[in-house]
Amino acid sequence: MSEEHMTKPSCVMVSAFAGWNDACQAATNVARHLIDTYESQEVGKICCAGFYDYQTSRPMLCAMNGRRSIVWPETTVYQVKVDESHSLIVEIGPEPNYRWLEFCHRSLHFAEDCDADMVISLGSMFADCPHTRPLPVDVTTGGYNTVDVGEDDYTGPIGIPTVLDQVAHDHGFPTASMWVSIPQYLSGDDCAQATLALLRKLSDTIGVDLEEGDLPKKAAQWKAQASLLVRCNDELGDYVRHLEVEMDTREQEKLSDRMSETTGNDIAQEAEAFLRDISGQ
Repeated sequence: MSEEHMTKPSCVMVSAFAGWNDACQAATNVARHLIDTYESQEVGKICCAGFYDYQTSRPMLCAMNGRRSIVWPETTVYQVKVDESHSLIVEIGPEPNYRWLEFCHRSLHFAEDCDADMVISLGSMFADCPHTRPLPVDVTTGGYNTVDVGEDDYTGPIGIPTVLDQVAHDHGFPTASMWVSIPQYLSGDDCAQATLALLRKLSDTIGVDLEEGDLPKKAAQWKAQASLLVRCNDELGDYVRHLEVEMDTREQEKLSDRMSETTGNDIAQEAEAFLRDISGQ
C-alpha cells in the first residue's frame, strides 16, 4: 500500500465503525479518544431505519437518569476542535448491514457541509504479527481502484471503511484508509497499543500533534500483560519468536530496497547533471 505526499488539511472527516472492521475496538477507540479529549459537539446522526439488521446489531436497553429506555443502533457525527486552525468531523457507529452506498453518501454530506478537506477511514484487523514489535499500520491513499497491484496488497472481503474511502475518492475528496494489525493470539480485550498506533499515524497524516492522554501508559500495560502471557506458554513463545524473525526479515528487505532505490536515484541524478554539464560546454 502506498502513502502519497499530501498538504496539511485544516478540517478532516475521521470515520470508524464497530464490528468486523474494529478488532479489539482499536479504531472506534481512536474516535472516542478524540471526542473525549477535545472540545466536541454532536452535529448529526445517520438514523437506523433501513441500515441495520437488529438481530445482528441489537438495540440496547439502558438506564439513564433513573429511567430505562431503548437505544437503537445509529451513527453519530461530532465536530471536534483540535486547535484554532484544525478541526475534525468524527463519525462513529456500528457497521451498517444494508444499503452501504446510500449510507456512504449520507456520511459525505457531513463532510461537504463542514467543508472537510479530506476523508480518513480507520480500521483494525487481526494478523500474524508479534506484540514485541511496533504494530503495523497500512495506509492507502487515493482510493482502491488502482491499476498497479503489489504482491502484498490485500484482496478479499471488505468492510464499510473501504467502501466509504472509495466513494469519497470518487466524489473528489483526498482520502486515506488506515488499518492497524493486531496479534491474532491476543484477541479479546481492548488493545491500547493499536489505538495509539492509529492515533499517531493519523497525527502524521494530518500534520497535527494529537493529544495522546493516557494511551502510552495503557499501551505499555497491554504490552507487559502480553509478554507475561507469552512467558507462561512455551508453544506460544516459540510462535512469537517465529513471527519476530519473519517481521525483522521483511523490514530488513524493505530497508535494502529503499537503499538500493536511493542509490539508483542518486546515480541517475549525477548522470543527468554530467550530461547537462557536457552539453553546456
